[in-house]
Amino acid sequence: MLRHTLKPALKRGALIAAANWQVAFVQATADSLFKLLIAAPVIGGIFLVALAVGADPRSLIVLEWRELTGTIISSLLSQPLVLTAFLLAVGVVAVGGSLFVFLVKAGTVAVLVRSERESGPIEEPPLHVDAVARAGRFSIDFYIESARAFYPRYARLGFGLMFVYLASGSAYLGYLIANRSGAAGWALTALVTAAFVSWITLVNFLYLLVQIVIVADEASVASACRRVSRFIRHEKRDVGAVFLIVLALVILATGASLVAATALGLVAFVPFFGLAALPMQLAAWLLRALVFQYLGLASIGAYLRLYRVYSSRVVEGRLSHLTPAPYQP
Repeated sequence: MLRHTLKPALKRGALIAAANWQVAFVQATADSLFKLLIAAPVIGGIFLVALAVGADPRSLIVLEWRELTGTIISSLLSQPLVLTAFLLAVGVVAVGGSLFVFLVKAGTVAVLVRSERESGPIEEPPLHVDAVARAGRFSIDFYIESARAFYPRYARLGFGLMFVYLASGSAYLGYLIANRSGAAGWALTALVTAAFVSWITLVNFLYLLVQIVIVADEASVASACRRVSRFIRHEKRDVGAVFLIVLALVILATGASLVAATALGLVAFVPFFGLAALPMQLAAWLLRALVFQYLGLASIGAYLRLYRVYSSRVVEGRLSHLTPAPYQP
């Protein structure tokens, strides 16, 4: 039973994402801009710490990330004015960049919802390229209109996500600072880090589902949260299977990107061939961004199909006052 529901959902999600390839470029551009915005105050924080403690910025950059984080925070704590300026810079950039990302995401999900709803059974064989191409629903006017319509709800949901990030990140950083000397042991630190990563992954998963339901049902944030809870409770096997498959693909893509980055780093040291390393690295960076965006959009398409089938079951069950109808592809 799981195979008969999972394969069509994943296939349909992949085709919907391919048909609306434009949103992958939009999402990749928005995420890259957000990362550049966040990097600016972080790099500035390193130079602030260097000025405060009289150290060489290059000696701080080469530190392991846990040591670098602990050094920056502990150094800034001894300089309240510098710490305030650093937190304000990071806060302004994080909030402003996040609001922009929420706006872009609202338009992206709306395009995918419309495409999944109107494209017909494109996942059923035989596969026709022209049928997949006709499933595309991206247009600038529709994207802007949808982003404007759903942005207030996405912003409220996003601020809730930011609060969870802030609370979780503060707790994790507090542990790292308290254990900067390594007294608790590397095993416990690795366990806490794995728990933190798993928690953030779960939060992002639930956040994505709420985003989908907000647009699919034109629901409020609170109503979407309740519907997602019921959806997961009734379709936990299918939803969990899609989540694990997408997670495995993301891990594989991450590993492949790390191998490619290492290979390109070695090429950079080869005479003459090193001149081609920079454009190759830029192309690899662009390809990596597009691949990860495509995986994310394909997962949205798969969840949309599962949610549409689940919603049709609920509606049929309520109308007939009987048990929800069996799955129909």
